[in-house]
Amino acid sequence: MRFASFFFDRASRAFGDRPTLAKLVFIISGASSGGLIAYADAKTDLGVSSYQRPSKKKIVVLGTGWGGTSFLRNLDSSLYDVQVVSPRNYFTFTPLLPSVTSGTVEARSIVEPIRNIIRKKGGEIKFWEAECFKIDPSNKRVHCRYTSAKHTGETDEFLVDYDYLVIAIGAKANTFNIPGVEDNCHFLKEIEDAQKIRRSIMDCFERATLPNLNEEERKKILHFVIVGGGPTGVEFAAELHDFVSEDLSKLYPSIYGLVKIAVIQGGEHILTAFDERISTFAEEKFQRDGIDLKIGFRVVKVSDEDITMMSKATGEFSVPYGMVVWSAGIGTRLVISDFMKQIGQGNRLVLATDEWLRVSGCDGVYAVGDCASIIQRKVMEDVAEIFKAADKDNSGSLTVKEIQDVLEDIYRGYPQIKLYLKSRHMSSILELLEDSKGNGKKEAIEVNIEEFKKALADVDSQVKALPATAQVAAQQGNYLAKCFNKMKDTEEQSEGPLLIRERGRHQFHPFRYKHFGQFAPLGGEQAAAELPGDWVSLGHSAQWLWYSVYASKQVSWRTRLLVVADWTKRFIFGRDSSCI
Repeated sequence: MRFASFFFDRASRAFGDRPTLAKLVFIISGASSGGLIAYADAKTDLGVSSYQRPSKKKIVVLGTGWGGTSFLRNLDSSLYDVQVVSPRNYFTFTPLLPSVTSGTVEARSIVEPIRNIIRKKGGEIKFWEAECFKIDPSNKRVHCRYTSAKHTGETDEFLVDYDYLVIAIGAKANTFNIPGVEDNCHFLKEIEDAQKIRRSIMDCFERATLPNLNEEERKKILHFVIVGGGPTGVEFAAELHDFVSEDLSKLYPSIYGLVKIAVIQGGEHILTAFDERISTFAEEKFQRDGIDLKIGFRVVKVSDEDITMMSKATGEFSVPYGMVVWSAGIGTRLVISDFMKQIGQGNRLVLATDEWLRVSGCDGVYAVGDCASIIQRKVMEDVAEIFKAADKDNSGSLTVKEIQDVLEDIYRGYPQIKLYLKSRHMSSILELLEDSKGNGKKEAIEVNIEEFKKALADVDSQVKALPATAQVAAQQGNYLAKCFNKMKDTEEQSEGPLLIRERGRHQFHPFRYKHFGQFAPLGGEQAAAELPGDWVSLGHSAQWLWYSVYASKQVSWRTRLLVVADWTKRFIFGRDSSCI
C-alpha cells in the first residue's frame, strides 16, 4: 500500500495539473493488482487528487432585439456562462420593417438567426426559444415557458437561475386603451406585423376589384389610414405611396384613382423628433404626393368599419377605412409591468436604471433598450456632496485649484452640466461660477456653498430622456458588454468617476449616448438626413446616403448582400404583389 501511495504521488507530480491523466497512468500500470486500483479510486473520491475548474458566473439575456444582440456580439463569452431566452430565434433589422410591408425588401433579408450569431462567437452560449413570463429577483431566477408552435395550448415551463440578468425584452405598441385599437388595427413592431400588413394591402386591392361593389365601397376598401406621424408611420406612408403609384397602379389601373392614404398626427407637425427643416420638407412632399395629413387630430375609437377622431376645430367625426396601421407610441410588456410592481416601480411606464444600466433596487439586474429608461442623477440633489468632495481642506469655500481637481469627474458624473454650458456658450464651469458671482477673474474665483448652488441651479433643466430607438439600444448593449468584459480588472482598480456620497470611484464610466444622426425615407427616392453638427440633408442625395448606411449596418454579410440584392431587384423588376 505504501508503494501504491508513492507511485500515485510521483505520477501526480509528473503530470502537474492533469490529475485525470495521472490517475489513468497509475491504473494502467497497476492493472495486475486489484488492490492498487481500489486504492486509486478511493484517493480520488476523498479529493486528494481531484481537479475542478472554477465555475463561471452565469449571465442570462432576455431578448434578441437590438440591445440583447449587441450585448451578445460584443461580450467575451469565454468569461461567463451565457444563456439566452427569447420567444424568437432571430434578430430583426427593424428600421427596414416599413420596406417589408411593400415588398421593397423581403422579410428573410433583414433577419439573422440568433444561433448563427452565437456560432460565430464561439464559446458555449446556450439559447432557448421561450418566453420569460416572470422575473424573481429575490431568488435570482426567471420563469420561462415554451409554447407549442402548433398553438395546441400545451406549454413547457422551466426555471433559469442567474448571477447577472440582462433584460432586453423591448416594448409593445401603445394603444392608450383606446377602444377597438387592439382588435382592428395593424401594428409594425415585428417581422410578422410587416408580413400581415403586406398581405392586407394586397387583399384590399383584390377585394376592391370584385364586380359586385359600387364606387363608394371601393373607396372605403382602398382608404389606408396610418395613426402616428413619427418615423415609423411616415416611412410606412411613404413606402405605401411608392408601392401604389409605381407598381400597383400598373396592375390595378381601374381602381388606382380611388386609393387614399391618410396620416393622423396628434401634434402640430410630423417627425417632431427631427429638425424643423425636415418636418417642413416632409409635410410639403406628402402634400405634393397627395397623402392626406390630418394634423392636430386625436383618435378616440376604432371599429371594424370606421375610425373615429376629433380635433378642436372639427369636433368628433368618423370615416370608413380599409386598413389601419397603428404606430402611435410604445407600451410596456406584461412581464415588465409585473416586475416593476415587485421592485417598487409600479407607477412608471418603463424600468428605471441608473447611468450604469443597473435596475434600481435589484442586485445583478441590468436593462437595455425600449423596456428601460436611464434616470440621470440631478445635480441639485447632490450639490452639497459635490461641494464637500471638492473642498479638500474643509475651508467652506472652493478655490480654482480645488474645482479643477474634480472638474472631469463632475462632468462625467453629471453630463447635463456640459450641455448647460454649451447652451450658455461657455467652455468651463469656472466661467459659470464667475458669471454667477458677477466679479473677479477666473484665477481669483472662490465660492461658498450658497454661491455654488446658485450657479448650478438651472443645470438640471438639460436632463432629457433618451429616445426609444435602435441606435440607443445597440449602444447600450455594446457598453454593457464592454463592462462585463473588464469586470474582473475593474474590481481591483476602478475606472469610473469619483463616488460623491462615499469614498473611492465607480467601477465603470457611466453610459453616454452618442448620437450619430437619423434618417427619414420620404418616398420617390428622396429622404431626409439629420447628422451631428446640425447638418441636414434633404432629397435624393440623402436617400443614397440612407442606402449606404443601412446596408453597412446589417449584422452579417448574408443579410447585407440580400438587402442590396432586394433593392437592385426592385429597381429592375419592381415590387412583388403576390398575396404571400
